[in-house]
Amino acid sequence: MKLKIVIVALLFAQSAVADWFDDLRNSGNAADLYRVLYYMPKGGDLHNHLSGSNFSEWWYELALAQKERGYHYYTKVRIENCVAYGGNQFGRSPYYLMFRNITALQHQQLSDCEKSEYKPLEQLNEDEKTGWLASIQLDKPYEGREEFFGTHWPRLNVLTKNPWLQAETLYRNMQAFGAEGLSYLETMIAVYGFADPDGNTITAQQVIDILRERLQQEDAVETGVTVRLQLPILRFLPSAEEQLRGVYKLVHDNSDILVAVNMVGREDNDKGHPRRFLATLRDLRRQYSGVSLSIHAGEVDEPNNHVRDTLLLGADRIGHGINLISDDDTMLLMRHGPYMVEINLISNLLLQYVNDMQEHPFPEYLRTGIPVALSTDDRGMWDSTLTDEFFVAVTEFNLSWDEVKTLSRNSLKYSFLAPQLKQDLLQDFATRISKFERGMEKYGLRETGPMPPTRSFICKRYELCN
Repeated sequence: MKLKIVIVALLFAQSAVADWFDDLRNSGNAADLYRVLYYMPKGGDLHNHLSGSNFSEWWYELALAQKERGYHYYTKVRIENCVAYGGNQFGRSPYYLMFRNITALQHQQLSDCEKSEYKPLEQLNEDEKTGWLASIQLDKPYEGREEFFGTHWPRLNVLTKNPWLQAETLYRNMQAFGAEGLSYLETMIAVYGFADPDGNTITAQQVIDILRERLQQEDAVETGVTVRLQLPILRFLPSAEEQLRGVYKLVHDNSDILVAVNMVGREDNDKGHPRRFLATLRDLRRQYSGVSLSIHAGEVDEPNNHVRDTLLLGADRIGHGINLISDDDTMLLMRHGPYMVEINLISNLLLQYVNDMQEHPFPEYLRTGIPVALSTDDRGMWDSTLTDEFFVAVTEFNLSWDEVKTLSRNSLKYSFLAPQLKQDLLQDFATRISKFERGMEKYGLRETGPMPPTRSFICKRYELCN
């Protein structure tokens, strides 16, 4: 009899918890919903490009701070048609690309005409600074996939090749994610092509050591966010197999901080098709154990078998997986299975892989038992947060509280953390979310805090500005 009473009490408690969230979601009060989702404990972000995750103002502030290490940056603020006078612009980057960043050493090597096109970053006037900040955001209605792939990364340029700058952006992300209640971040960072202020090569292992040291510092630990790194390769380059061999070994040799290899880059460039890497990966698995794969697949407009072929490569997680919906056999394979899809709602909308959120296959995956979790992709370039991803998911797809919790649990359950640490974070999440539920049931919005500031994506699309 006592057991029946306990079971009934538990079921009633669960129903009450669901009721408060249903009432909040259906109230039409977007600000209250956003506030609750911000303060809600969260699991992890598993699909995150570090360079794309940094907000423009972070890049500007932290790049200027690197003067202490001898790094001085210039950015292009005008066009003087110097190519007519023999300008070379350091390789293949488009000459007419404004706000492209270069080092002081590169600036010294330019012709006088080309030098006049650049300004030290710290000397930008207000209009120039505003343009610089906007140049690495998708902030115009007509901007999309071509702007993102074709200009954002060439503009950042040398900023992504300073390991100390990257380490500080990583810390800044940890702070921001910690404030959102996140406990785990698994982010992608390239470790090749780095250089000191004098142009001397900084090896990949040295880059990893710099990142490891920064993560061990007290202020980083105090954020409460556990971090592990993935090493990406650019899949369509002629040297991609060579890159894959290099990063695979680095992940194996630095397993305390590195957990996976990823393949990035546009899938509509057929030179990077998944099966290209099958023989290389099979060879690598003969040599090394313990290297996980989380690979971009299905981030294309047309139906194809990229998701299936990516699973064949040995991937345990699929990044994006938008066109999985068109592959019936692989959909069946992934239902209730060991493979997870990393969902990036805002990214897929802004890069025009869906024209509207109602076209997104996310709810079909979620509600047919394909494991999914929300992630941010290149949130700095969208000017959005992980809270925004949850807000979009709840608002557009009428998520239940149980579904919200499942998304966070999945982001820990399908992480590449060592088993014991994964279990610890899952237990910690269970404790935190239960406490939050009890507080919301008892105190309502008083369990949260003041309305957090919203960034431009949510402000523009949902008119939730503060």
